[in-house]
Formats: sequence, structure tokens, C-alpha cells
Amino acid sequence: MCGECGHRTADKSRLSQHMRTHTGEKPYKCDQCDYSAATKSSLDQHLTKHTGEKPYMCEECGHRTAQKSALSRHMRTHTGEKPYKCYLCDYSTATKSSLDYHLTKHTGEKPYMCGECGYRTTYKYDLSKHMRIHTGEKPYKCDQRKTLQV
Repeated sequence: MCGECGHRTADKSRLSQHMRTHTGEKPYKCDQCDYSAATKSSLDQHLTKHTGEKPYMCEECGHRTAQKSALSRHMRTHTGEKPYKCYLCDYSTATKSSLDYHLTKHTGEKPYMCGECGYRTTYKYDLSKHMRIHTGEKPYKCDQRKTLQV
């Protein structure tokens, strides 16, 4: 049993693996970049980014992916399956991340706040975009010059 949170498992190696969620230990290192992982399976999954290996293929359209779970998600585009359902309304979606995004509409939670003006948002990325108002940063450049027509 985990002394931190009470998590239980019958397998000692699984407990060691679980403890890494508390310690942050990531003993599995990629030899091609600075990525490290807490589990060997996570490292193996990461390595496919370097090899380009995509063994899972959609029989419908030929889409290929490195992960079986990604193929399962992809298949929902063909089947229309939407297994993630909002418990507060009739909304349903094909991905958990979309449901999480949707749920913020009900909760109104906005944990990210601008220290300059007090603007609040649900997503860290939106706060980063907002901060450009204060910093004047313009990260995207157009390669075409606009000419004035007189």
C-alpha cells in the first residue's frame, strides 16, 4: 500500500511504478533526445516518434498511427461513436479532452488570472495569448508586405 495516498496493488513492481507519481522519478531515458519517462511502456511509446513506426492502420481510410489507443479514437470519426457524455446536459463527444473542455462551461472555473489586469480564463494557453496585449509580443510574422493603395 502507498504511504502517500493509500493506493493498493497486489504487485510490488506496480507499487514501485505508482510511487513515481509522487517522487517524480523518471528512470527511463530516451537515447535520442532529453525525454524521460516513469515507465518503460511510456518510453517505448515515445520512441515511435523517432522511428516513425506506425503499425496500426485504419481499414476504412488507411490512416496509420503509432498507438492502438489513437487508432481507437480515430475510428470514432467513422462510427460516429461519442462515448463521453456530460452528466449535466445532453452533450456527448468522441474524446475525453473535448468533454473536459465542455464541462468548464458548466463550472465556470477560471483558474488562470492575468496579474496585470485581472483577466481570468479557463485555459493556460488563453492566458498566454492574452498576455501579448500587455507585452506587445507579436509572434507571427507575415512574409508579405502590405502596400498602400492611394
